Amino acid sequence: MSHVDNEVRPSNFIRNIIDEDLKSGKHSSVHTRFPPEPNGFLHIGHAKSICLNFGIARDYQGECNLRFDDTNPEKENIDYVNSIQADVQWLGFQWSGDVRYSSNYFDQLHGYAVELIEKGLAYVCFLNGEETREYRGTLKEPGKNSPYRDTPVEENLALFEKMRKGEFKEGECTLRAKIDMASPFMCMRDPVIYRVKFAHHHQTGDKWCIYPMYDFTHCISDALENITHSLCTLEFQDNRRLYDWVLDNLNDFQAPDRTRQYEFSRLNLEYTLMSKRKLNDLVVRELVSGWDDPRMPTIAGLRRRGYTPASIREFCKRIGVTKQDNLVEVGMLEACIREELNEHAPRAMAVIKPIKVVIENFPEGELEYVSAPVHPNHPEMGSRELAFGREVYIDAADFREEANKHYKRLVMGKEVRLRNAYVIKAERCDKDAEGNVTTVYCTYDPETLGQNPSDGRKVKGVIHWVEATTAVPAEFRLYDRLFSDANPGAAETVDEVLNPESLVIEHGFAEAGLVNAKVCEAYQFEREGYFCADSKDSTPENLVFNLTVALRDSFA
Repeated sequence: MSHVDNEVRPSNFIRNIIDEDLKSGKHSSVHTRFPPEPNGFLHIGHAKSICLNFGIARDYQGECNLRFDDTNPEKENIDYVNSIQADVQWLGFQWSGDVRYSSNYFDQLHGYAVELIEKGLAYVCFLNGEETREYRGTLKEPGKNSPYRDTPVEENLALFEKMRKGEFKEGECTLRAKIDMASPFMCMRDPVIYRVKFAHHHQTGDKWCIYPMYDFTHCISDALENITHSLCTLEFQDNRRLYDWVLDNLNDFQAPDRTRQYEFSRLNLEYTLMSKRKLNDLVVRELVSGWDDPRMPTIAGLRRRGYTPASIREFCKRIGVTKQDNLVEVGMLEACIREELNEHAPRAMAVIKPIKVVIENFPEGELEYVSAPVHPNHPEMGSRELAFGREVYIDAADFREEANKHYKRLVMGKEVRLRNAYVIKAERCDKDAEGNVTTVYCTYDPETLGQNPSDGRKVKGVIHWVEATTAVPAEFRLYDRLFSDANPGAAETVDEVLNPESLVIEHGFAEAGLVNAKVCEAYQFEREGYFCADSKDSTPENLVFNLTVALRDSFA
């Protein structure tokens, strides 16, 4: 079921229901499903559903199906199918048996639609879209019956067959369930269950020109697959009435232990959009570089940015499963990856905004090698050798000509320690025409090698550095939140809340060993943050590092 480590089993209202169903004998085993529509990439909200459905199946030694809700071929394609499978497996889960598709059941779904017509519970309606909305009524006023509602059964069967044969144009007619136009629930006012659509399907080709609607398809697919607990988000709560109505009125699904739907709150995350339609708009308008842009909340984007499966699973565990809608702080997601990387990520040094330091009393043309731990808390991870020479790069923010006592970096006439190396003292500097410092001239004390030397000298601070002749040039992509508003979905347009500083690109240098950095493998660049080599653009000849997360929460 899963490749993830055994974790403490969480408790929530869904698991309480399952426990009771197993205790009472209603079900002898647990069978869940994850049913994405292949019309875009999965996002962090889907990760919550993946962890819930696959996690429950794992913990109860049950099964979980991966089933694509592929009833709208105009918006779906095989690339999305493949990306979704890859995301589920990357998160550490494996579905039961073969991948399933709602389209596997199109023949059966057609047969069940015919059954409803024969029972007088469905009819072909020729109202157009505008007329259908007008007849449906409002939340305060009941709807009124379609003039086609009482068409005789035999005529409806013939009309539905003509729909199947492609003898009606798109939008000319639909098949509607005959329920109750006065129902207080809009989804029960004779909902459409089939429509005409001349579209090539990525699984069935051109076999069909009529396609079932989601609410008709989903419950039947669940029942055909013997799903015991159909878990979905709260926006489908009212639709549960239609879910039950369809199964109640089909002869094959009358068993008392048939599938039931249960709803939980969807994930709402600060500074994030969870609408695939709106995310797709960002992609289409090239406001991001694609579905896997590291600023996107997609699983592919998070993976490219350096998030790990364990950090996402931990986040989903921490937010829990309830029926209460709330806005989750994005800091919680960032804390999950930060905590994991702090414990496991190897350390390295990179200078993102470099200025040169010339150590005037170090011999020209010579290199010395100093040892540095791969991880300060895990000696078993070993050490790395760093070249040290006459010229090094430090970050521009780590030098000032003058500073107050709170500034603990390099100041003119003062000393600072280079991480894992020597104490240096700033003597003078060069500036460009705009007054920016370009080079700092220093001296070093050769008796001060090491992280904690016994030289008795007290220095205020420690800064990171890379040796100039061996350092490798690198591009650093500093990612921030894509939106400047904590609730971007509430804005009139996405454009007005886009963060213009969501991506800042800098060019600097990394220590020589990073030329072999593996893509998506995180490093802590000391005093800078957690970074990983970009999976698309980074090569040993052209290093590109993505900022995964800062060392601490800058919004705290």
